[in-house]
Amino acid sequence: MKDILDKAKQWLTSTFDTETQTEINDLIKNNPSDLADRFYKDMEFGTGGMRGIMGAGTNRINKYTLGRATQGLSNYLLENVKKEQLKVVIAFDCRHNSKKFAKIVADIFSANNIKVYLFEDLRATPELSFAVRHLGCDAGIVLTASHNPPEYNGYKVYWADGGQIVPPHDGGIIGNVNSLDFSEIKFEANEDLIEIIGKDVDDVFITESVKNGSLSDKIDRNNLKIVFTSLHGTSIVSVPNALAEAGYTDVHIVEEQRVPNGDFPTVKSPNPEEPEALEMATNLANKIGADIVIGTDPDCDRLGVAVRDTDGKMKLMNGNQTMVVMTDFLLKKWKEEGKLNGKQFVGSTIVSTELVNDVANTYNVQTKVGLTGFKWIAKMVRDFPEQEFIGGGEESFGYMVGDFVRDKDAVTATLLACEVAAYAKQNGSSFYEELLNIYVKNKFYKEHLISITKKGMDGAAEIQQMLSNMRNNPLTEIDGEKIESLCDYDASTKKNLITGEITNIDLPKSNVLIYQTANGTRIAARPSGTEPKIKFYFSVNSLLDSTKNSDAIESNLDAKIQRIIKELKLN
Repeated sequence: MKDILDKAKQWLTSTFDTETQTEINDLIKNNPSDLADRFYKDMEFGTGGMRGIMGAGTNRINKYTLGRATQGLSNYLLENVKKEQLKVVIAFDCRHNSKKFAKIVADIFSANNIKVYLFEDLRATPELSFAVRHLGCDAGIVLTASHNPPEYNGYKVYWADGGQIVPPHDGGIIGNVNSLDFSEIKFEANEDLIEIIGKDVDDVFITESVKNGSLSDKIDRNNLKIVFTSLHGTSIVSVPNALAEAGYTDVHIVEEQRVPNGDFPTVKSPNPEEPEALEMATNLANKIGADIVIGTDPDCDRLGVAVRDTDGKMKLMNGNQTMVVMTDFLLKKWKEEGKLNGKQFVGSTIVSTELVNDVANTYNVQTKVGLTGFKWIAKMVRDFPEQEFIGGGEESFGYMVGDFVRDKDAVTATLLACEVAAYAKQNGSSFYEELLNIYVKNKFYKEHLISITKKGMDGAAEIQQMLSNMRNNPLTEIDGEKIESLCDYDASTKKNLITGEITNIDLPKSNVLIYQTANGTRIAARPSGTEPKIKFYFSVNSLLDSTKNSDAIESNLDAKIQRIIKELKLN
């Protein structure tokens, strides 16, 4: 505790403002446990940036931790990008303090003689990614904590290609940040270098979104009834405009969730992965007889899609199902237009469904599989310029259409989901029936995710111990099936547990473990990069001979997943 107290007392010096000093003094006197949580470690500037609870302290999001990150990034840019005038663009979401933090970040860049384009008000994260390249910037920043609870905020860094930072830049920036003292932050703005932007960039972004997300002039967009909710987030400034420009006329917005609000007052969590978050939207859909529900997270990079099942009930698709249907639709359109020539690819991640690989194979299109996170899909686009990127997604409800945005993009993905639904409807099918047809053609894959929260210093240690146990004492069976392989992405090895053969995995190191049986049953485990959680991903599959038998097969697969969860003592 003495080390923590000494660390906290450094925040009582003149480097820190009076408000911060007052907050720290109060913690020292009245709340030592909270003080310990705020100072037991530094807020990590990871490979994509930072995300955490707001407040004073080294393990919190505040003007000083953000300031140190920005000063470190400024130093890295000045050292490594040789240009007469460096440029960055900054966006922010609806969260508490996001606008204030964005201006502090802009001030620091400008104090380092870096030109800043600062959005006038909240904007979707995909628009920030687009703006980096559109404005010819060297980096971009968005202040957001995605779908985390209201007390969180965060800071994501993009490079000149519009993708989040990856090697070697991530390591170089992290080194610069970690070597800085808080006293080295330059807070004094050069206002002449800060330019406010808005509608001029919005208009181009929406036009490009519509161009990429609208795939046919033969689709009757007037006949699709859509319910949309922004879940109090930034998408309200972009998605309705994109839908209107694309020609969708029957759009109904959940009014109670229209106004941006960092408290997210109508939901427990502003996470479109959760059925409860879309409850108001699905209730409205049932009331008016809508075909599809779309809900986006606070910074508008992920979307939840609910559609009518074969019984006419609204059903929330999981991220794997949505990405499979949208990828199949994209590939079908590319094939119809004669654009597939063997030089295209789609993108996925190691914890996403393997069904997307099977779908791409039926069109003779390659699937490139990277680590979790869209920065790796964006890196694929950059690393393989001789190939065309069609689209790609990940299980956590993110999708990217084309490469005009280099991150998951709920604006364009919303348009694509509606294209699928509208096209299917006018051809006597539905979004859900298109998914079942894919299952019949390939296999019925069913995935499930469990997230276990372990907060604080003890929780972090517990998560690491759980992963260590799975790594050092590997399972040998899952639900009566022998495990064939264990992929350890931290060791970059794939071990055949039957023969003992070990092969190398050619991907950057990551703390992920994946067990797999001969018939494709999978368990993956990894710590969350943004929350105090450990995540377990389950995937099982079965042949489906007819769409009429889909309910029975799904029930069998669900039961199998529950048996595995019980076997692992995770329930």
